[in-house]
Amino acid sequence: MVSEQVLEFDNNDLVPLLFGEHNLHLSHLEKKLDISIADRGGTLTLSGDNGEVKKAKSVLNSLWDRLKKKQDIGVAEIDAALRFFDDKKASPTKSKKKKNGKRSSSASGADIIIKTQKKTIVPRSPNQAVYMKAIADHEMVFGMGPAGTGKTYLAVAMAASMFLEGKVERLIFCRPAVEAGERIGFLPGGMQEKVDPYLRPIYDAMQDMMPWDLVAKKMESGEIEVAPLGFMRGRTLSNAFVILDEAQNTTATQMKMLLTRMGEASRMVVTGDLSQTDLPNHEKSGLRDARDTLEHVPEIKFMNFAKEDVIRHPLVSKIVQAYDEKS
Repeated sequence: MVSEQVLEFDNNDLVPLLFGEHNLHLSHLEKKLDISIADRGGTLTLSGDNGEVKKAKSVLNSLWDRLKKKQDIGVAEIDAALRFFDDKKASPTKSKKKKNGKRSSSASGADIIIKTQKKTIVPRSPNQAVYMKAIADHEMVFGMGPAGTGKTYLAVAMAASMFLEGKVERLIFCRPAVEAGERIGFLPGGMQEKVDPYLRPIYDAMQDMMPWDLVAKKMESGEIEVAPLGFMRGRTLSNAFVILDEAQNTTATQMKMLLTRMGEASRMVVTGDLSQTDLPNHEKSGLRDARDTLEHVPEIKFMNFAKEDVIRHPLVSKIVQAYDEKS
């Protein structure tokens, strides 16, 4: 059924931001929903399928609310608003569920915010909202799923935010030094030069959250530590936010070692993708072993992302799906 709806926006300073440069945001919404949007001043006329027009209206109102809260919007935020709308429509009772981190308390995720010195991060999918809330509410969280779902990035953002607020005294980021069948012993340079390439994604995420001179200063003082997983052996990690990335490449022994390092007033987030294990001789991943062993411990939250949660280039989710179908 074809319908038409009119929306009016009364802040002339925000209207250009809502519409986008050369009406880019409106064009993107037209293309995604196969509708027509005519603009006249601060008034929009939406025409097309009744359901899609209602969706566009909801998305535009959600984006307008973000702008009024001084949050930036772009094409990525439009796609995020569409994901939240579809999720709410598919299961309208989900947004009301709060126990065990099942769902965000917000239909749009706009009230779940991570603030750092350089940027403000909001969830771009319903599962990202659940994940962010889980990290806020639980001392240990496992984030599992394909690349591009924000597992590591959001964990680093939460860690940086808590560090800047003084809620933790140290940030500790680690990864197993096993990637795609390579071994660091064959790489040139000293230990730091050998492990830096494996830890680059964490450096990149931190640089998004804090000025690099501050990161360098805190690394020099030991308040921020980025190191291979093996460096954690024998330590007690107290008053720290600990992130283990690429956890699918740990052995069961390594995983147990890290989890039992957790000390007083600490938080730990473990991330990984069980479909990307690089361990030799089909050795069982420590991440899989931890899930099988600990999934019934109520204080530990396990968050599973799917290909629908991929927020990189649209082709990435299609690539993930193609490989899933092949395996």
